[in-house]
Amino acid sequence: MSDEVALLVADVYEAAGALRKSGEVIAASQGQTQARWQLLSVASGTPLTVAQAARRLGVARQGVQRLANDLANENLVVFRPDPDHRSSPLLELTPTGRRVLDEITVRAAEVHRRVAADIPADEIAAVRELLRRVIDEVRRQQEG
Repeated sequence: MSDEVALLVADVYEAAGALRKSGEVIAASQGQTQARWQLLSVASGTPLTVAQAARRLGVARQGVQRLANDLANENLVVFRPDPDHRSSPLLELTPTGRRVLDEITVRAAEVHRRVAADIPADEIAAVRELLRRVIDEVRRQQEG
């Protein structure tokens, strides 16, 4: 069984790599990177501080700060005052940032439709459920 888990882990890493490469191509269609796309997506809902965005993305705050500054310099996001925390402004999409994110999202949906065209929806759902179970178990092991 442990050999099967090891092979599953290898397959997940391979899939993640292929999806990252695909994401870079999708984001590049709007002059962005996948990392910038992810930050635009995270910031598209309720405004967040950079630290909150970093936690949601599971990455270092410093890297997110650099990306946020770059996006702000391109007028894709703005920093708004946070009434709860003066030294940590809130990150918010500009109308231009929203348009760029929407265009990337449309492109991603087209790619996802093509990827899933010959895969039955119930198989995708089963794989997703299995991955969620594996993720939950890995997290339990890390806590215990």
